[in-house]
Amino acid sequence: FLGFYLQPFTIISTSQYRSLTFTRVSMATLRNLKIKTATCKRIVKELHSYEREVEREAAKTADMKEKGADPYDLKQQENVLAESRMMIPDCRKRLEASLADLKGTLTEFEESNQKEGPEIDEAQSTIAEVEKLFQTTEV
Repeated sequence: FLGFYLQPFTIISTSQYRSLTFTRVSMATLRNLKIKTATCKRIVKELHSYEREVEREAAKTADMKEKGADPYDLKQQENVLAESRMMIPDCRKRLEASLADLKGTLTEFEESNQKEGPEIDEAQSTIAEVEKLFQTTEV
């Protein structure tokens, strides 16, 4: 007695094996596509959040200057504003890398003859949104 049950194996054809392998690969790629799409969307939200923060902190700094605030407090507020501004280029760099990853995964998915589906549509719309964002900030 071996202690476990041995299941009989089934002999399958090469085309059946390729189909099984393709399904496994496409499911993994589909999962990657979803993850990378969500990552791009998250970084876009983060970028917008930092941009709003910079606007808010700049207004606060200008208000403090108008009111003649304490020099120490003004200096601290300028440091906060500078830190917020430093986050935007970092976030844009991460978004560029994430966009490249998403495009690569989408290309890989399309090369496996999968050109339709909600995940692909969502990835394509996210790519268009991010590229539009980059075009508007470059002008």
